[in-house]
Parts: sequence; structure tokens; C-alpha cells
Amino acid sequence: MLTDREAGLRPGLVLIHGGYHMARCWAPTVAELQRQAPDVPVLAVDLPGRGDSPADLGSVTVGSCVDRVVGQIDAAGLGEVVVVGHSLGGLTVPGVAARLGAARVARLVFIATLVPPEGTSAVQLIPWPPLRWYMARLLPPGRSRRPPPRAAARLGFCNGMTRQQRELVYDQLCPEATNLFHEPADRAQMPASVPRTWILPRRDRACPPRYQRRYLDNLGGVDEVIEIDTCHDVMVSEPATLAAILAERCRPGRAARVDAQG
Repeated sequence: MLTDREAGLRPGLVLIHGGYHMARCWAPTVAELQRQAPDVPVLAVDLPGRGDSPADLGSVTVGSCVDRVVGQIDAAGLGEVVVVGHSLGGLTVPGVAARLGAARVARLVFIATLVPPEGTSAVQLIPWPPLRWYMARLLPPGRSRRPPPRAAARLGFCNGMTRQQRELVYDQLCPEATNLFHEPADRAQMPASVPRTWILPRRDRACPPRYQRRYLDNLGGVDEVIEIDTCHDVMVSEPATLAAILAERCRPGRAARVDAQG
């Protein structure tokens, strides 16, 4: 039997939200994908403890996030996939790729993601020691942390958005699992042969571009960097642009190009 890749079918698109967000944040981009590329299956996953995935946030780990994503991919009957992670969701992407393997993962897409050096945590990315000390105590492991207030979310996630776009972001903000900020990064099993794309919002305040460039180096490099002149929550602020980028990377033969050359 031919694989999806061999048959020239478009891979499914798996969307993993970031911290304090849920799957609904992808709604504008999903709507655009359905308009621009209706033949691409799209799966926006709620990580444990939010949306349609109830769980005790104090017990949520990167491993349980990986379990949730892989379980939803299999339940949806998806074969080959392009896996997309936004912000804190980038911590889950390597584990998903490792679990599914290069035969099923056509491409990884990182959108303004946190990528700590191997063996270190997201909290340890904070460069100023006093702030790092403060954040480690504000986000103790084994707890949940309430979402940021609207003023902070507007500053960090929504700069430049319309009022309607901001309201969409505010409406889906939710508490976050603090374990995710403390777990050491483990990318040892992430398939090196899977192509990688980095989408860099140039006006990002939550994850400024100068830090993102360090993070993509921590990842070991990527095949391409695509810059968009927008804020952190690009899936809400520029859904048509993001959808076009993602749809193109699901084009038959495009996602696996690096594998074929290698």
C-alpha cells in the first residue's frame, strides 16, 4: 500500500497552541485554510487542562501534552502530518515528532516558539537573574497559573490588532500548567531529517525577534525563516497570510523536499 507521501496526498496540518491559549485561538486561521486549501485536513488540538481536554493542570507535563496530540492525530485518522507549534506549544513539537517518526512527519513549523538549550527549561531562558528568580517562584512546579489580565495580554500578544481580534484572544485565555515552564528540554529523539520552518513575527513583544533567533539556533537551525510584520498571536492578527504559508508547506512534494534531497 502506498503511503500518503508516495501517493502525492497533502499531509494533514496539526496546530498546537501556546501558553495560556486553547485550540480556539486558531479559529481565524482554520477558517482561512478551509477557504484557501479545502483539501488539507486541519486539526487544532486542545492540550490537557483546557477546552475539550479536561485535566488537572498541576499534573500536566510535556509528556502528557505529547500523548494528547498524538492521540488526537490517530483518532482523526491522519497519516502524514505537518506539525505546527506556537510559543510554549513548541515544547511539545519535538516529542510529537519523535513519537510519530520521520515517516509520518513531513515538516515541523515553529511560530515564535520557546526553545531552551537541550537539558534546560523555559524559565532558564530568562536572561536577567533577578527576573528569572522571580518567575521561578511565581510559577512553582505542580501548580496552575491564572491567565494574564487583559492589559498584559494586549501588550504581549495583541499589539497592532483590531478590537475584534483582541476580543477573540481575550475570550479564549485560560490557566496554564506551571510544570511546562520547568521541564528540561529533550530533543534527542526528534528526527533530524524532518524539514523545519520558523515563522518569526517581527513586532512580537512576548517573544522578541532577537530572542527567537537565539531559539532557532538552540533548535539546531531550520531550513527557512519566514518573517511576518505582526504581533505574537499571528494566527489571529494575520490569518490569511499564515494560512497561505501553512497551506504551501502542505503541498505534495514540498513538505518532504529536504528528505528527498538527503
